Amino acid sequence: MAGDATSPDNYDRACAVDDLAGAISINEQGAQALVLADEPATSCYLPQHRTFLRWLAAETEAGLSAAADAVLADPTTVWEECGSWVSDGPAVLMDSAEAGSDLGIEYPGGGMPAEASVPLPAGRWRVRATQTKVGEENWVGLVQLVAAES
Repeated sequence: MAGDATSPDNYDRACAVDDLAGAISINEQGAQALVLADEPATSCYLPQHRTFLRWLAAETEAGLSAAADAVLADPTTVWEECGSWVSDGPAVLMDSAEAGSDLGIEYPGGGMPAEASVPLPAGRWRVRATQTKVGEENWVGLVQLVAAES
């Protein structure tokens, strides 16, 4: 347990997500974070698909991107339902090992925490995910946000 050894902190809760993705509560006011779980992977956000792309295995970025496009276009793709996430608007993609309060602050030895903007409107999202192998070399992880019915 990385927290104070008596109660889990946000990192502990993020590590406890068993599915490919899941939302965790991050404060007493009910704010949530979406956790891209399973394994560490370079990730980016594809706003045109409201999808996070996770680089599980690919020789090139172009190959990964083409594989993701193929999976997203395939109506037979099998998706795992991963619950719902409530967002108050634009989000930040970051490593769970970083404290959110440390984003934008230079490390003592130089450098900055890695983060990427996620242009997302406020709303309630159904979260679904897949890990799919495409061809012999490309294995993509996708976590897609679908507007939830009110």
